[in-house]
Amino acid sequence: MSRRLRVDEWLFAATVGLTLFGVVMVYSASVVVAAEEQSNPFHYLARQALWATIGLGVMLFAMRCDYERLNDRRIVYGLLAVVIVLLLAVFAFPRVNGAHRWIRLFGFSMQPSELAKFALVLFLARHLERQAGEEHRLRTFIPCVLVTGALAFLIVIEPDLGTALMLLATCLIVCFVAGLRARYLCALLFPAAIGFAALLVFVPWRMRRLMAFLDPWADPQGAGYQVVQSLVGLGSGGVHGLGFAQGKQKMFFLPFAHSDFIFAVVGEELGLVGTLAVLAAFALFGWRGLRAALDAPDRFGLLLGVGIVGQILTQAFFNMSVVLSLVPTKGIPLPFVSYGGSSLVPLLFSTGVLLNISARRHAERRGRPGEVMPVDLGSLKTVSRTPWRWQVRGS
Repeated sequence: MSRRLRVDEWLFAATVGLTLFGVVMVYSASVVVAAEEQSNPFHYLARQALWATIGLGVMLFAMRCDYERLNDRRIVYGLLAVVIVLLLAVFAFPRVNGAHRWIRLFGFSMQPSELAKFALVLFLARHLERQAGEEHRLRTFIPCVLVTGALAFLIVIEPDLGTALMLLATCLIVCFVAGLRARYLCALLFPAAIGFAALLVFVPWRMRRLMAFLDPWADPQGAGYQVVQSLVGLGSGGVHGLGFAQGKQKMFFLPFAHSDFIFAVVGEELGLVGTLAVLAAFALFGWRGLRAALDAPDRFGLLLGVGIVGQILTQAFFNMSVVLSLVPTKGIPLPFVSYGGSSLVPLLFSTGVLLNISARRHAERRGRPGEVMPVDLGSLKTVSRTPWRWQVRGS
């Protein structure tokens, strides 16, 4: 690989900008809680800054490593095996907020479900790249369902329905872009919808959340409390906001203000202008990320890039929708912005891989000696790109 690579500057800027903005907003959202609970107003700021530094370092490392090295059976299945072991290991640790989602050791904690997101994207990209030209066969689709279903099941029983839905959405996006038949995707959606409905209706606390979503003001001090406080914060901000660090909801009114509901703090302190700026940053990330993925020099890069972008944007949209009470409350962090290294570091690594894909695109266009060119997907086959999929011609 060439030593000098030209990455997408706009994609890089959007990622770093959101990450640094997140560090600043975590401080604002957590300073009161940190002073009360940790006797140190800078507790969460210091930890988030540490994770951001590690994450940005990991991102720079991933930018310099050829993403094609990830297209290796040992790496893909080894990562899946590690993720499955970790998802099982969470049940050996005490519950946190009523769920087995965390592994806590030596003062640090991690959430294996965040690593599962990248592991799934990597598996789907490799599997569907190797099945190029066989998209119409059921045998191409079944492994996607089995791996996605296994990971989603282990996450649902933690319980964490929101992250499981993110995995399903990622699978559908990558399979659609790969060109799998629509009836296969519909066949996946139908049982998933039934299972999702059952998990809502037959689990009492989820049913209460659903009722609170439909009418949060019916129980503003109970099931609807978090949503009501989120909406109060957003409404209080108006157009220009109350000013940085001047928000009131973070003062023990809004639960998880520095993590899952940090977007409400942004709206209260920076107003509509601040929330639109965050939306614009994610829109820029999506545009440049998809551009890099669709111009990737091979099918693996295309599917890997689309999976990464689709996963991050889906998660961001879901988090903002929860804060705005457009969907029932779920514990989904806002990518790059919410507090927590378990989410931030894997996200930045994934973005580093995406930036490497963009760099390879630039290298291909320059056509320097030794740079990678579009590869064959099989013996005596040539590759032809279309806007949404790679097609195989010849024999």
